[in-house]
Amino acid sequence: MIVSKVKDNNSFYININLSFFDGEKTEKATPKKKQKARSEGQVAISKEIATAITLILGFLSLKVLGKFMYKQIASVMNFNFTLIEDANNIISQDYLLDLFIYLITRCIIIAGPICIIAMLIGIVTNLLQVGWHPTTKPLKPKFDAFNPATGFKRLFSFKQVVDAVIAIIKLVFLTIVIYNSAKGEVYQLRNIIYMDLFSAVLYISNLCVDIGLKVGYFFIIIAIIDFVYQKYSHNKKLRMSKKEVKDEYKEVEGDPIIKSKIRQKMRESSLRRMMQEVPTADVVITNPTHFAVAIKYDREKEGAPIVLAKGVDHLAQKIKNVAKENKVEIVENKPLARALYSTVDVGKEIPPELYQAVAEVLAFVYKLKNMV
Repeated sequence: MIVSKVKDNNSFYININLSFFDGEKTEKATPKKKQKARSEGQVAISKEIATAITLILGFLSLKVLGKFMYKQIASVMNFNFTLIEDANNIISQDYLLDLFIYLITRCIIIAGPICIIAMLIGIVTNLLQVGWHPTTKPLKPKFDAFNPATGFKRLFSFKQVVDAVIAIIKLVFLTIVIYNSAKGEVYQLRNIIYMDLFSAVLYISNLCVDIGLKVGYFFIIIAIIDFVYQKYSHNKKLRMSKKEVKDEYKEVEGDPIIKSKIRQKMRESSLRRMMQEVPTADVVITNPTHFAVAIKYDREKEGAPIVLAKGVDHLAQKIKNVAKENKVEIVENKPLARALYSTVDVGKEIPPELYQAVAEVLAFVYKLKNMV
């Protein structure tokens, strides 16, 4: 919301409600958002990669298995020709069943290797792109897909335009490849009627394989471009608004305001416990206005003196006041107070390099107590 207000005759100012921009999706998706999308089957995957590799390996398989497949097809044809002599038995139910089983078996033997290779290629290429994460969520019915408005919007989306452009490019290239490949073989194609069956089949097979491989190589280029686009499109689709990022952070980490209050309560509780330890100290070492460190040494236990409390400025003054109220000795030693405050945490033993200085202070304090 934008509101203009006239300030005087020569100037004006504008109030802008910046919350209007909270809904703009400008932030990268968080790991949680990406994981959620993945669990719902929303991943960046290019079908063109599987198509390209299937074409190349499929036609290479045809080249390798061509003779085997030819022999199998020839065997089926020879078998069918023998049926002419046995036509009277074809009407038998048992004979037809055996014939059906034979033909199905031969079809599986002929087409099976190519189908298995194509299936394995599809599985492997998809696994290489998105990894193994099966989910049934994409199979669930989406009733919003029946909404005409949503369908119309999806029909004219940028993704559909890109897919259409890629389809046109593929069609144009397929036409060019097939035309150029066939143009150089026109004379040989005319003479195919003079070849024996095996030579004709071999020639046609080699020509189809060469064309298929050329198409497959081009599809590799298309697949790379499509994969990059799918990645970009997927990341763009998962973008979040600043409000969504904040809401997710609150959901995962907790409300910052509440967390800040909890930390404040913890600091206050820690401060109270620290101040309760000051009356048990042997000495409070000060600098004298800025730093104050309460030290206690238990001679019955092995170990070094321990810092019970420390503070700077206002907190240092509070430590000294508590020490005075409980008749704890206060000793001024500027370098030692600063060193203890900087290097030792509350509840920790003093480091070896400060043993001598602290021992001298404690000896002085014990001497004063004995004199009293």
